[in-house]
Amino acid sequence: MTTNILNKKTLSLNLLSYLKSLLQLMKPRVMSLVIFTCAVGLLTSPNKIPLLQSIICIFFVTVGAGAAGALNMWYEADLDKLMTRTCLRPIPTGKVSKDQALIFGTVLSIVSVIGLYYFSNFLSALLLFITISFYVFVYTIWLKRKTPQNIVIGGASGALPPVIGWTIASNSLGLEPITFFLIIFYWTPSHFWALSLYKAKDYAKAKIPMLPITNGVEATKKKIFVYSIFMLPVVIIPYVIGFSGNLYIFISLSLTLYYNYICYDLYKYKKNKFQLNKAKKVFSYSIFYLFLLFVLFLVDQIIK
Repeated sequence: MTTNILNKKTLSLNLLSYLKSLLQLMKPRVMSLVIFTCAVGLLTSPNKIPLLQSIICIFFVTVGAGAAGALNMWYEADLDKLMTRTCLRPIPTGKVSKDQALIFGTVLSIVSVIGLYYFSNFLSALLLFITISFYVFVYTIWLKRKTPQNIVIGGASGALPPVIGWTIASNSLGLEPITFFLIIFYWTPSHFWALSLYKAKDYAKAKIPMLPITNGVEATKKKIFVYSIFMLPVVIIPYVIGFSGNLYIFISLSLTLYYNYICYDLYKYKKNKFQLNKAKKVFSYSIFYLFLLFVLFLVDQIIK
C-alpha cells in the first residue's frame, strides 16, 4: 500500500513537472505582455462587451500567443541548446520532445483561433491567425536565420494583440488600434537590439544574424538611437487624432525623451564599443516604458 501511495505521488509530481514544462513552452513572460496589451485594446474601444466574454476572448488570444511560442521553440530547438539564455528551455533539457512541442503548438493554434471566432468575431480570429502564422512562418522559419532585419519585420506579430483586443469589442479597425500597432512595432527593434548587444556571443554561437554580428556594435548603437527617435512622432499620433488627451501626451513625451536620452548615452560611448550597464539599462527601461505607455491609454480613457 505504501508503494502504491509513493507511486501515485511520483506520478503526480511528474505530471505537474510536465505541465510546467508545457507552460514554459508557451513563453509566459511574452503571454503576460499579450494579456496586458490585448486588454488595453479591448478596454479602450468605444464598444463594450460583457466581462465574462472579455475574459474568455483574452484567454484565447493568450493561448494563441502561447501556441506561437511553442512552435517557435519546436523549430529553434537546435539553436536554443547553443545559447546560455535558452539552453534551459524544455526541449534542450529533454523535458519535452520536439514532436510533443509541435503537436502541442499546432493544437493550441487551432483551438485559439476557433475559440476566438466562436466567442467574438471573424475579424478578430483572422488577426489572431495572421499573428500566429506571421510569428511562426515569417519570423521564426524565414527571417530569423537569414537577415538582421528579422526583429524589425518580425515585430509586426508582437504588435497585433492590442489591435485584436480592439476588434474583439468593436469588430472593426480604425486609426486608434493602428496607433497601438505602430507603438509596439517601432518599439521592438531598439528593445531587442539592446539585448543583442550584450548577448552577441550567444547569437554568434548559434549563427543567428543579429545586428551586432552582421553590422557591428557601432551600427547597432546608432540604430537603437534612431528607432528611439522614431518613437517621438509615433507616441504623438494618438493625441493628434483625438484618441488621447493632455495627460497622455505630457507623460508619454516625457517618457520618450528620457528613452531617447539613454539610447543616445549608449550610442555616444567609444566607437565600436558599448558599456554593459548602459545596454542593460536601455533594455530594462524599454519594458517599463512600453508598459507605462499602455497604462496611460487606460488612465486617459478613464479621466476623459
